[in-house]
Amino acid sequence: MIDIDDNNNIELQDSVQNIAEPDEYSEESIRVLEGLEAVRMRPAMYIGDVGERGLHHLVHEVVDNSIDEALAGYCKNIRITLQNDGSCTVEDDGRGIPTGIHPIKQISTLEVVMCTLHAGGKFDKSSYKVSGGLHGVGVSCVNALSSEMTATIHRDGIIYQQSYAFGKPVTEVREIGKTKKTGAIIKFKPDDKIFKTVTFRFGKVAERLKELAFLNPDVTIFLKDEREGKEENFHYKGGLIDFVKYIDNGATHLSKPIYISGSDNGGMEAATQVEICLQYNTGYNENVLSYVNNINTIEGGTHVTGFRAALTRTLNVYAASINKSKIQLSGDDFREGLTAVISIKVPEPQFEGQTKTKLGNGEVEGIVRTIVNDKLSQFLDSNPSDAKKIIEKAALAAEARMAARKSRELVRRKSALESSTLPGKLADCSLQTPEDCELYIVEGDSAGGSAKQGRDRRFQAILPLKGKILNVQKAREAKILENEEIRAIITALGAGFAMEFDVVKSRYGKIILMADADIDGSHIRTLLLTLFFLYMRDLVVNGKLFIAQPPLYKIKKGKQEFYAYNESDRELIIQRIRKEIAAKKGESINDEELPENATPDGIVISRFKGLGEMNPEQLWDTTMNPDKRTLLQVTIENAAEAAKVFETLMGDRVEPRREFIEQNAKYVRNLDV
Repeated sequence: MIDIDDNNNIELQDSVQNIAEPDEYSEESIRVLEGLEAVRMRPAMYIGDVGERGLHHLVHEVVDNSIDEALAGYCKNIRITLQNDGSCTVEDDGRGIPTGIHPIKQISTLEVVMCTLHAGGKFDKSSYKVSGGLHGVGVSCVNALSSEMTATIHRDGIIYQQSYAFGKPVTEVREIGKTKKTGAIIKFKPDDKIFKTVTFRFGKVAERLKELAFLNPDVTIFLKDEREGKEENFHYKGGLIDFVKYIDNGATHLSKPIYISGSDNGGMEAATQVEICLQYNTGYNENVLSYVNNINTIEGGTHVTGFRAALTRTLNVYAASINKSKIQLSGDDFREGLTAVISIKVPEPQFEGQTKTKLGNGEVEGIVRTIVNDKLSQFLDSNPSDAKKIIEKAALAAEARMAARKSRELVRRKSALESSTLPGKLADCSLQTPEDCELYIVEGDSAGGSAKQGRDRRFQAILPLKGKILNVQKAREAKILENEEIRAIITALGAGFAMEFDVVKSRYGKIILMADADIDGSHIRTLLLTLFFLYMRDLVVNGKLFIAQPPLYKIKKGKQEFYAYNESDRELIIQRIRKEIAAKKGESINDEELPENATPDGIVISRFKGLGEMNPEQLWDTTMNPDKRTLLQVTIENAAEAAKVFETLMGDRVEPRREFIEQNAKYVRNLDV
């Protein structure tokens, strides 16, 4: 993986050395970054990274401003256009950014908003009671990282416009016409000197817009891609009810969706708004998505704690009232088969946690608990048939929980570093500092043998798996813990399982999945990802889970060997070799003359069907050497979409899986049958 922070540090050091000697620390060493210069120098600090995720974060920042207008009650329609020139335009019908002279800055307020960090109406609660956006950097950050940007504002019957480049204005705010509407149109083109890619992906943009449309049912969002002629509109009148139905589409339901809403100020100046929808299915997993001011709080927080406490208490009281449970039911029992979306609007959210997406407001827990206790009790009393099914489901879960307790004890380690309890097939590393160690979970004994021989024994551990692990989407915990391969993974990590999982106790800083580049390998990766997503999710949240990228092809010409990781790599390598051959002969060759599958001129192309075909040296050189390898980091950018995909691919119902395959078959580039 390319460490963006390292690259930025080098850039900063270079600029500082122009001012002072490397070892000198003087007054000249202290640099003041003016305007948006800090954003351009350290972009990853503001948008996460400068890869594909950071690129799409620019769209999110601009759209969030429009959503804030919707939350304030002024915006009904948002239009996003991905344009042929690589730019993106976001248009809304809100109030439009003020354009008059700012009382302190003495320049147009539009320029202040567009060119100054932490400037905007979100800090004034008379303008926005509630606002989204996690870091408060907003559109000015997007401006700083764009080579071109134009703001067109419809306000007070006049159309105003100003253009910018690299965060600085290149024109004055000027009037360009009359208008009868209001709103803002922000067009920006990401700086290709900052980002590794400046190509927006339609699907990636659509995921976030769909999520926002579920959370804001009064808004209609239009997405258009001029490059491919694609359009999609998002409007969900049912809001969270539609959201839960969408996530749980592949499941068999026990109850109708239960919708809960209310508000309370909890002793604070402004009220917190609570909106929750939950539904039970016949599955065994809990799937709770939580949002604060439209931000996906993947680490939960006080709103989730309040919901779970109220759910357990209310259902236990109801179970006792109808004498339907002979044993005390726990929170775990009531969470089996539960799908829920929690969306709250908090005037002053306080975030904490590893990714700053865990709500810390103490008053929110009590507010959510009170509202859920009240509204859920009303539902249970009014819907006895659904209530009975939920309690019976929890009772069965309690029986399974007690059976699973013994299984869990078999795999729980006494301590994270006690190697005597490690699985026999694990080839552990010699270092014992987790942050320096990595575990390769490898498909098959043959590949595992090569990996063990080719690894760096100091920091790389190898755990080979025999065959495919259990599909944990369709099994209770007791059965999961009976699976030998899953037990080996849990024991090797030493961090517990399910609700007891503690990522801090993990024996390895990186867990790397390494499987063949064929359909069986893809299936094994999916099974493993399902396991980690459902039962060890904090590994993903904390950025510790990766997928290795072994090469697909070996291209050989004489004594030279090259490795290609996809078809595009293969063709580029072949073109390069043939051009070198032609150059030596004094000839020229055009790219158009090159065949798609070249075997002329003594070039030998072989395709790796599996990791086991590579000897230890090849495996190290292509896939395991930190200086050369490519790792894909597994992240949860959209928990709702991830949950739906896992339920669709790994759940009970066949029809949603068939539809998914039919819709996505056209995107398959390499299929082994």
